[in-house]
Amino acid sequence: MVQAWYMDDDTVSDQRLEHHRKPPVFISLSDLFTKTGVEYFKLNVDTYTTDGVLDKLKSDRGYTYEDEMICSKECLPNYEEKIKSFFTEHLHTDEEIRFVLDGSGYFDVRDAADQWIRIAVSAGDMIVIPAGIYHRFTLDTKNYIKAKRFFIGEPVWLPYNRPADQMECRDEYLRKLQQGFVTAH
Repeated sequence: MVQAWYMDDDTVSDQRLEHHRKPPVFISLSDLFTKTGVEYFKLNVDTYTTDGVLDKLKSDRGYTYEDEMICSKECLPNYEEKIKSFFTEHLHTDEEIRFVLDGSGYFDVRDAADQWIRIAVSAGDMIVIPAGIYHRFTLDTKNYIKAKRFFIGEPVWLPYNRPADQMECRDEYLRKLQQGFVTAH
């Protein structure tokens, strides 16, 4: 079950810290969408290949390319460097779509007040992080996640580390943040 909460400032420097000095301030998935544009879908990992739910999402949203990745010490070359790069605050010019098949991890996103919201994902969770939002990713203490990645057209996988405020995708994201997000599904 996905959960999202505001991060205590004391936890921001420790990427995998699960315990907070203050109780976390949880937010609902609808508030997460309103505050950040991040969309959430719950899929069944046992039936997604046959139940049509993922196929409909892919069709409705125009996802034409997908791959699968495993992030763990055993499977990811240069593991420590990759984890550090994933955790560096950045944005992309395209949506970042992840469907977790196994394992778990954290996506952190910034709200309009530039505060971190942590999203804990596990098997069955699919999130869509909008283009132009500052975000980062890290594993939890299990150090393992297996996920599908989806793209519209050929994958463009370039992170633009903060500051990247002059990019068109950032301007578009800030406009949507101010005007209100509209779901694509």
